[in-house]
Parts: sequence; structure tokens; C-alpha cells
Amino acid sequence: MEKFTTLTSVAAPLPEADVDTDIIFPARFLLLLDKAGLGKHLFHERRHAADGSATDFVLNRAPFDQAKILVADANFGSGSSREQAVWSLTDFGIRCVIAPSFGEIFFANCFKNGVLPIVVTGDTHANVMAAARSGEPFTVDLEAQTVLLPNGPSIRFDIDPWRKRALLEGLDEIGTILADDETDIAAFEQRHRTQQPWLFLDDGRLEKFLAQGERND
Repeated sequence: MEKFTTLTSVAAPLPEADVDTDIIFPARFLLLLDKAGLGKHLFHERRHAADGSATDFVLNRAPFDQAKILVADANFGSGSSREQAVWSLTDFGIRCVIAPSFGEIFFANCFKNGVLPIVVTGDTHANVMAAARSGEPFTVDLEAQTVLLPNGPSIRFDIDPWRKRALLEGLDEIGTILADDETDIAAFEQRHRTQQPWLFLDDGRLEKFLAQGERND
């Protein structure tokens, strides 16, 4: 997973509440199994007219078509649990989403895929949305937990320390477990081999057994 340290980019404004995962990534594309290329289906119904032509949706317009930050409204990513919603965001290039609230599963999936979801509410959110409309770049600093708005103040955000560390080091859940518990895992595996050696036929006995079976056939 790609590390997240600092990010400077224009922020695409999406002032709409309750944008669910089916809007972000329509269900008919769920049969696609490869993460690469999913970005072209991000917000598909909003970005494409019925005849396939491009609409004036914010992510189709310069400079926001190059945005790595999305400023959304309340309850962003609600609905189904499809992780493809986050995959399509990352494939498009978006690494940070700022909103007053998120769908719970979507919020968790962001951290698993190197996306930083930032919660800001009230007047702070209104200021962030207004700054996004300017088309001027934001700077997100994860270590400092701040968002520097163009020509404006630095906004501080909260994040769980465990999730912060995982993003800074580019670790998904499995990577974090391996980083933290490698010694314990190795000790367990050695103990397991000692206590139940019959489960591990990697000393050549398995190959001999299979070869014997082939000869008998």
C-alpha cells in the first residue's frame, strides 16, 4: 500500500449529502475483479450522459479532473459495503476525502487502501467547501494532522493513532500484523512444528508419498 505523508492538490467540491457507494461505483461493474482501471467507472452515471459523452460533473472539469482530494458532504460512502468504491477513487487518483461524516464501512475501507478520510463539521466544513471551489491547492499533512487551505487557516483533524501509523508506513491490516507480531508468529510456528510434527511433511516425506501413489496407479 502506498504511504500517505503529505499531499498537495486541488480539491474537487461535491456539495451533496448521502452519496452512497452505488453512486460512487455502480453495481453493474462489480464483476470487474482487477483494481487497475476502475477509476474510469468512478461516479459513472454522473460523469457520462446516456449517449456516453462526458457531462459537466466536477471530476470532468479542469482543474478538478486532476484532483487528489475530494470535499464531500454528510454521510459520504453510505450504502453497501463494496470496497470497489474506494478502489475506484484510488485508481482515479484521489487519496483524501473530507466530509462531515462517512458510511462506517466505507470509512474503514479507506484506511485499508491508503485513502485518508477526514471528518470536519459545521463552519469548518463550510470553509473547506468554499476553499475547494476556488480551485487553489490544499496541503494535507498527516503527521501534523492538519489541512492547510489556500490563503486561509490551517485546520486540525483527529485520527486514530493506529490508523495514522498504518497510513504513514503504507501498511494494510496484514502488513501491520506482520510488522508488529513477526517474532510472535515465528515462535508460534516453531512451537507448532515441535508439538505436532506430523502436520509438516516438508522434509521430503510428502514428495515420497505422492510419488508412491503415482507408481501404484
